[in-house]
Amino acid sequence: MGKFERKFGRYAIPNLTYIIVGAYALGLVLCSVAPGVIDYLSFDPYYILKGQVWRLVSWLLVQAPAGSGLSTIIMIIFYISIGKSLERAWGDFTYNVYIFSGLLFTMVGVFLVYLVAYFGFHTQIIFGASVTTYYICLSIFLAFAMTFPEARVLLMFIIPIKVKWLGFLYAGMLAWQVIMCIVAKQWIPAVIIVFSVLNFVVFYFSQKRNRFGSPKQRVKQMKRRYEFNRDASQAARPSGIAKHKCAICGRTELTNPELEFRFCSKCNGNYEYCTDHLFTHKHVE
Repeated sequence: MGKFERKFGRYAIPNLTYIIVGAYALGLVLCSVAPGVIDYLSFDPYYILKGQVWRLVSWLLVQAPAGSGLSTIIMIIFYISIGKSLERAWGDFTYNVYIFSGLLFTMVGVFLVYLVAYFGFHTQIIFGASVTTYYICLSIFLAFAMTFPEARVLLMFIIPIKVKWLGFLYAGMLAWQVIMCIVAKQWIPAVIIVFSVLNFVVFYFSQKRNRFGSPKQRVKQMKRRYEFNRDASQAARPSGIAKHKCAICGRTELTNPELEFRFCSKCNGNYEYCTDHLFTHKHVE
């Protein structure tokens, strides 16, 4: 990501959260004032391939059915808050990549369903207003839960709960919806859900790789950690003074580095023996 950000970072859109929420609010207004307009804005490959290319962008205004006015306002404020938090934590470029990759994955998934149905089953699928940004918004919350797992929100304005638990809950709900759609052979919603949150899946594993490194990098890290602990242990011990000494023969790890030393649990006291005398000595009572 660093190379791409250095090259294309200047093209990142600042305050993208406000644009997303603004499109959401405008879509709600259009749904309320002129519901019929949505039919000309929705993402539908059938009409896009017939020349209605504005649907590649205008579908961002198409929203899932909303709740009450108060719940909608609360949701908008909440998504502004978590979106701005992610923008500050990730930077404008990474946040842009996350959002636009989610939109792109969604469009690719819908086109795949359409093409498979058309060429495989010779069936025309009319999607209508079934493609919305609902799951894109949900992927923003999942990203927030992963980035700030210890942050707390008030569930039902009363119960404080860490967002990581809500993240697990929503992830489980999404998985359950996909399974139910597959069982019912409703492939369109299943594909839309999977491709809409695919940006979160990609981001999660890329962050995990950056955090823990590749297998080769982890081996190097373990080697460096071992060498550091060994050097620190040797530095903490004065030169020429043995750390282990056999209570029978008096040999140490300095005189005989090939030996191993163990304490005897049956002796009364802290008596250490080399492997030659660990099982043959007389126990101290």
